Order: sequence, then structure tokens, then C-alpha cells
Amino acid sequence: MKRAMSLMLLLVICLSPFLAAREKIVVYTYESFVSWGPAAALKQAFSDKYDCDVEYVTAGGGKATLSRLIAERSAGGSTADLFMAELNDVPRIASYDLFLPVTSDEIPNLASVPADLGSTGLSGFVPYEYGYITLTYDSQAFSTQSPPATLEDLIDPAYARKLICEDPRTSSTGFSFLLWTIAHFGEDGYLDFWRSIHDSLLTITQGWGEAWSLLTHNEAPLMVSFSTDTAYAAMSGDPLRYRAYAPGEEGYRTVYGIGIVKGTQHIKLAQEFIDLLLSKEMQGLIPGTEVMFPANKDATLPPAFERYAIVPQTVLSIPLDVVEKNMAQWLHAWETVITQP
Repeated sequence: MKRAMSLMLLLVICLSPFLAAREKIVVYTYESFVSWGPAAALKQAFSDKYDCDVEYVTAGGGKATLSRLIAERSAGGSTADLFMAELNDVPRIASYDLFLPVTSDEIPNLASVPADLGSTGLSGFVPYEYGYITLTYDSQAFSTQSPPATLEDLIDPAYARKLICEDPRTSSTGFSFLLWTIAHFGEDGYLDFWRSIHDSLLTITQGWGEAWSLLTHNEAPLMVSFSTDTAYAAMSGDPLRYRAYAPGEEGYRTVYGIGIVKGTQHIKLAQEFIDLLLSKEMQGLIPGTEVMFPANKDATLPPAFERYAIVPQTVLSIPLDVVEKNMAQWLHAWETVITQP
């Protein structure tokens, strides 16, 4: 009897680590979502509500993280349960059968996301935030001169060496701006625009952070950025020196989404994670962390965001399948024009 009880006790001791282990979901995402986005708050809320751990995995930006996911799947499988990215940053995502379909029955808060935020032809990728690429200017530097009223005005010699752009080959912001110029000027005209602003460009940076640093260190008074820049300054208590505006009342839309990766063993938990991300509570964190508009139309915006965040009157976008089909050609043509003396 004592021997049997000893064996049972030994068995319990051996199995206890496995019995006590919590489930875990793995979220592949971009670095900034983890660094200053709502990732920590979302992880804590989900862990508390569902007694489940959350692990974020990032390879840097959306492109690099997508490449990792695709490489892992090609090699036989991935630990990813969910994938998050900005759509303009990963247009080739449409070529891969990556995501499970979702419905508002499985994700109730999906009913509060406007249908027009979704991407045609990309099933299962759920929008959770969006924004607009516009321009931001230094109001002190432009105290006696107006910033360019339209994209066409950037050609004016008055703006020589005053514009900072991000490289579309390395920056999602830069790539969205390139798409904006294609949508605005057409495929027959966008390269002429880039040729014409050669003298207006101070530099083309690798990413948004470098461009912002140059702007705020008085290297140039104008940069490609987001329509929410002024709102973020107001929320942070900063002087409203750097002000976003939409030239010609126009901007280019950027949408961030999340999908459940096919092959996951945690479908229900993944659905719950997306539903929590789309909840009014979590969506209310988006403006102050991601500095974007929440996808849930019922989410409460901070007063400063409501006052200063700009929604362009004309919102441009190019369908994802068109971007994917033409991306390599557009980037090559842009690179050829930019590198010409």
C-alpha cells in the first residue's frame, strides 16, 4: 500500500509541471507594436481573462516578419498562431494562403469594424487600426512662408532642399508615399513628379525615425509623415510646432491588420485575442500608443486626437493585388529616376 502511494506521489510530482503549464499563443508582429504600441497592455488583459500566455515574435518590420513566417512554413511549419502587419508594407501577403476565415459570430467585435477598411481578395486579415500618410511641417520654419498647398507645389524652387522623404525600399511610410504619388499622378505621371522634386529633396532616409530626427533638428522643415502627428504632440503635452496637414486635402490610407495563421492549434484562443484587440477598451489605447485611428468605430478617441487628427477629404489607395503585381516594377523605376544625376 505504501509502495503504491509512493508511486502515485512520484507520478504526480513528475506530471505536475505539465499539468500546471498554461496554454500559450504566439503572435508574429512588427517591432514598433511591441516597443511602444499596446502590446503589453493587450498581453496582460488577455492573460488575465483567458489564463493564457502571449508571446510576441518580431523580426523587425512587417516585411521581415512576414518573410520569417513564410520561410518557416516552407520549411515545415511555424509556431505562429497570429500575424500582424501593415498592408501596404506586405502586399505579397495576398499570394500566400496564410489565414483562416473569420466571421463576426466567432469575433463579435468584428461587427464594429467598417467593411471598407478590409482588403479585397485578402480573406481572414482583420483591420484593427488605420491612418493616413500626409505631410508634416515645422511651423517655425514656415512662419513667413506657407508650406506647399498641393503635391504639385513641391516643384516650386521656393521649397528647394526642404523636403525629407523615406525610402520606399526600406520604409513602409516611404512606400506608402510612393503609392500615393502613383495614385495621384497615375502610372504615366508619377516618375515625372519624382524627377521634378529632385531639387526639393534634402535627403531620402532609411526610415521614419531618421526623417523625424532630421526634421526636429532643423535640417529641413518638411517631411512625409502621418496625419496624426499634431494630435500626438497635443496628447503628449508638446508644443504644436510640428504640424500635420493634407496637401490638396488629400492623403494615402494605410491599414494594419491581424490574421489567424493556418495550422494553429489554438483557433479559439486566436479568435478571442482578435476580439479583445478589437474591443473598445483596447481600441481606445491605439491613438495614444500607435498614434493611429482605431478600427472599431465605437472606440472613444482622446479629446486631443479628436481635435487635431486629420482625416483628408480625399483618401487615396491602390488595391493590394495591384500593388503586389506592380511593386517590383514601380520600385525599380523609382530607383532609376532617383539615382539619376
